[in-house]
Amino acid sequence: MTTVRPTRDPAEPPATPGADDVVTVSDLSVTAGGHALVADVGFRIRAGERVGLIGESGSGKSLTALALMGLLPDGLHPSGSVRVAGVDAELVGADERTLSAVRGRDVAMVFQEPMTALNPTMRVGQQVAESLLIHRSGAQRDRRSTQAAAVELLDQVGVPDPAAAARAYPHQFSGGQRQRIVLAVALANDPALLICDEPTTALDVTVQARVLDLIVRGVEERRSAMLFITHDLAVVATACERVMVMYGGRIVEAGPVREVLTRPRHRYTQGLVGASDLSAVDDRGRLVTIPGTVPAAGRFPSGCVFRSRCTWADDTCSDLPPWTTTGPESGHACVHPASEEVTRG
Repeated sequence: MTTVRPTRDPAEPPATPGADDVVTVSDLSVTAGGHALVADVGFRIRAGERVGLIGESGSGKSLTALALMGLLPDGLHPSGSVRVAGVDAELVGADERTLSAVRGRDVAMVFQEPMTALNPTMRVGQQVAESLLIHRSGAQRDRRSTQAAAVELLDQVGVPDPAAAARAYPHQFSGGQRQRIVLAVALANDPALLICDEPTTALDVTVQARVLDLIVRGVEERRSAMLFITHDLAVVATACERVMVMYGGRIVEAGPVREVLTRPRHRYTQGLVGASDLSAVDDRGRLVTIPGTVPAAGRFPSGCVFRSRCTWADDTCSDLPPWTTTGPESGHACVHPASEEVTRG
């Protein structure tokens, strides 16, 4: 179960992690220069859940992921709470030693561009083994067995001839194979939560499907939770059970994937679903699009962050819309919600 709470009453205490919660996020915000780039984000993900986070570029998806990992660039300031099962410390504001212990062990990440995620001067087997060695101690830090484990991990993610591959360098592999190597590094320590930040965007469609299958299989075998960030609705429908829709740094809708993609309630979600249907055209014969563009960071309107692009917006949208719960795992923040089912051609 994934519980999403984009806003809460300030008098209400922060959420206490449940027994099955892998990660609990409360009131997470990221600011820069006095502007909120991510605002009041809250959600929980339980063990074994696969949750998607979708939205256009500039919506705050990657910033949310980086905040969870404690990897925000200098000048960006997080607040709120991020708690991970098995970690006693609060991760927002934690020191580097605490965060380094969590990264790769409890929470791991697969980035969009594998070449920048790998060290070009190190053999790939060393890089997979290093992830294992960092989080092992004492007798467990046997380099020979660790190297053998690295080769086994490369084999698990489908790298051809893994023993030879372990001795090669990143530039000797294709983009799809490099992403498999990054996945091997991320899964090395059986993390409780795997964050995937658009990991298949740079790959062609055939390779994308194979890598996506490996990611899903990898988390299922480990019963890891997954947060999958993408702008591709088809990927979410394939890989995830639940989805959160983000715009303007806020979660505006959430629910089971099938429910959200076939019967979106928030007008932004409705626009995303409509624009993803390449067979749909408007009365002028043009592809359906969302009006306008995503505002620059810090320039989203007050109240409903989507109102500057929404044809349904009126004066009531100048206030921050309340979260409306529509089911045990569903809700939206829109005062003029859609009601009709979206049919796909």
